[in-house]
Amino acid sequence: MGFIDVLKDRARANVKTIVLPETEDMRTLEATEKILKEGIAKVVLIGNEETVKKSAAEGGFDISCAEIVDPAASEKTQCYIDKLVELRQKKGMTPEQAKDILLNQYLYYGVMMVKMGDADGMVSGACHSTADTLRPCLQILKTKPGTKLVSAFFLIVVPNCEYGADGAFVFGDSGLVQNPNPEELAAIAASSAESFELLVQEEPVVAMLSHSTMGSAKHADVDKVVEATKIAKAEHPELKLDGEFQLDAAIVPSVGASKAPNSSVAGKANVLIFPDLDAGNIGYKLAQRLAKAEAYGPVTQGIAKPVNDLSRGCSADDIVGVVAITAVQCQAADK
Repeated sequence: MGFIDVLKDRARANVKTIVLPETEDMRTLEATEKILKEGIAKVVLIGNEETVKKSAAEGGFDISCAEIVDPAASEKTQCYIDKLVELRQKKGMTPEQAKDILLNQYLYYGVMMVKMGDADGMVSGACHSTADTLRPCLQILKTKPGTKLVSAFFLIVVPNCEYGADGAFVFGDSGLVQNPNPEELAAIAASSAESFELLVQEEPVVAMLSHSTMGSAKHADVDKVVEATKIAKAEHPELKLDGEFQLDAAIVPSVGASKAPNSSVAGKANVLIFPDLDAGNIGYKLAQRLAKAEAYGPVTQGIAKPVNDLSRGCSADDIVGVVAITAVQCQAADK
């Protein structure tokens, strides 16, 4: 059984309701058919019911078991408007502005559904930027208690790979935080370890990545990773975490033993923490395109309720995978 199939089984064990607001995109409708057929989640689509059903019919997709919510017709819309005004009144939000946003920006409507408990989570980003997807989350849902910042990761599954957890890795941050400072990098490491343990169900082994291994190079960029490693170790002594490592020293046992013989993490890492978003984004796309890895994300961590982003180059199957991940996150949020 493939890794994502295991996650789908976990999602089916306690079915959650996931909002897919991008009904103008045919990949969303194709994914909806697959999600419902596989029983991974209940799906809420946002949009004009006639228009959504017509688009699905044109694509040959059966979405008959999905719930379609039209903001212009739903009896709950006024309640959402009132709540949005309450949440954003210090920013000058008026009822008229809130109504305009919720009737015309379906991502905001989807997040309000999650906020109000009418859905468990949301997946978006097939045709919206990460900023557009996460802005309403940060404004409405806020960060999870005890979390210092919201970050993002990709769940990477490399076929026929002896490294990581049988080829499974978390790459963080690969989707959101542009240039984290040491404190932020340490927080990303802690959140990514927690996400790995939840999704892969194995012990996280965290490597703080750099172009240097244990002082082999001197640069301010290296210093940042060294400081982040110190902070993360001090704040989370329970974690198997070390650095700074070059990638090969982090995941290849023979290289790790050679370059960092005193490290219990070197050569064994399954959670890879990149020094900045450039490195993380390039790294996950290299793995996806050259190693033919499955790449699910960017999956967010640190938001009060699960809302996840998609790459705009995603396939319908990618959406299905991220919905399964989101459903498992929703299950954990219930505990």
